[in-house]
Amino acid sequence: MKFGIFSIACLLAFACSQPAKVNLSQIDAEEAAGNFTKATQLIDLYMAQNDLSEEVVYQFNWRKEKMHRIALDFHVTKEAALEYIRKYYPDVNDDSLARWEAEKSLEFKLIDGEKRYFDRGAPNLFRLDKYAVARKAEMTTDTKDVLNDTLNHHIQRIVDNIRKHGGSQTAPVAMKIKYSVTLKPDVVPDGETVSCWLPFPREDNRRQSEVKLLSVNDSNYIVSPNDYHHKTVYMQKTARQGEPLKFEITFSYRAVGEWFDPEHADIKPYRKEEALYKEYIAERPPHVVFTDSIKSLSARLIGDEKNPYLIARKIFEYVDIRYPWAGAREYATIDNIPLYVMENGHGDCGQVTLLFITLARYNGIPARWQSGFMLHPGRVNLHDWGEYYLEGIGWIPVDQSFGLKGFDDTACKYFYASGMDSYRMVVNNDYAMPLFPAKIYPRSDDVDFQRGELEWRGGNLYYDKWKWNIEVEKYDYRF
Repeated sequence: MKFGIFSIACLLAFACSQPAKVNLSQIDAEEAAGNFTKATQLIDLYMAQNDLSEEVVYQFNWRKEKMHRIALDFHVTKEAALEYIRKYYPDVNDDSLARWEAEKSLEFKLIDGEKRYFDRGAPNLFRLDKYAVARKAEMTTDTKDVLNDTLNHHIQRIVDNIRKHGGSQTAPVAMKIKYSVTLKPDVVPDGETVSCWLPFPREDNRRQSEVKLLSVNDSNYIVSPNDYHHKTVYMQKTARQGEPLKFEITFSYRAVGEWFDPEHADIKPYRKEEALYKEYIAERPPHVVFTDSIKSLSARLIGDEKNPYLIARKIFEYVDIRYPWAGAREYATIDNIPLYVMENGHGDCGQVTLLFITLARYNGIPARWQSGFMLHPGRVNLHDWGEYYLEGIGWIPVDQSFGLKGFDDTACKYFYASGMDSYRMVVNNDYAMPLFPAKIYPRSDDVDFQRGELEWRGGNLYYDKWKWNIEVEKYDYRF
């Protein structure tokens, strides 16, 4: 009898020590509430308690990784945000913060019970709130805009040259670029192999020519074939203890500016049976989706207009005026980027480009993605833009985030609705496409490819583990 009582007690103690069975609704609820630590623990427990397929395990691991990335984007404390804001609003208080948060001018999330601000949230405030924009302008002494100074001359030159000489391309610029990514020391163990994909200019883009790979700091590398939408240089290196690991390429190429004048062109009806038309008016989840929000906005914006160029220009003008540029969250953390722009009232270059593409496609205008670098003197950065198709003209560049310009000349004012300057490097002619060679682990950016990608046998190496650098070594203007 004593043995029986002891055995039952042991069984009861063992049963009580086992964690309760986790269900998916618990995980969903904790994640939705921003309780990322608890949600991650529940995911691990759920995977331990169930016999899951490799695909399901992959998806659960991605959910954990996504929460980790969101937490990295939203790591700024209230005091750190206030420190930046006080430079322009010394008397800022909680009521001010609450108003900006409600208006979505100051982006935050509740993560593990703590309010955390987006790491570019405080600077974005002075791009999004009209009063904050004015306050910063009043207090800023250096108002010189190097980019606009360049473009004011450059755009007018492109338009004038094409008006005078015809064609659609002019103003060639040859550039020599050094690009590198550097992995921080001891991120991976000594002796481990790190794989790296670096961006490279496309040889098959009509605005680029004379592409030359001048140097690679590794003897073994692979340049991706042109039929891959992301143009890359791939290499591998071995990590050494205590040392940074650098991947570097130098290359040169020639780019031209381009401008079309659709208002005076013979735009023909679309050949709707063609494969090109069908491909580039189609939805492409998760980002190019004809949601109710897209349909409603389109109905208000487009009305009865039938001319595809005028429809594209209406979209371009509306998005430019309605959604100002602001520093963006990492794309891989956003479920539907155009919806994010519409709900938050702002977007960066790629985000507003995807909104333009979605609205254009919904209205039967073929549209596609392009991205790479902007290499203007004094303003070098990563950048995204797009193209749309008019029958009788072809593919027309559109830079939604560069938007309307301050010219009296209408062609120059709307230049970026049907033109592109010469200071671009096209790396990608689509988004969210495979890399070459194939990447094993989830990409750091599963939409765009600009900074590069790194991984080792232990997993993906995210942006907090390395830094990137663009250096323009030479401009050669061939006017």
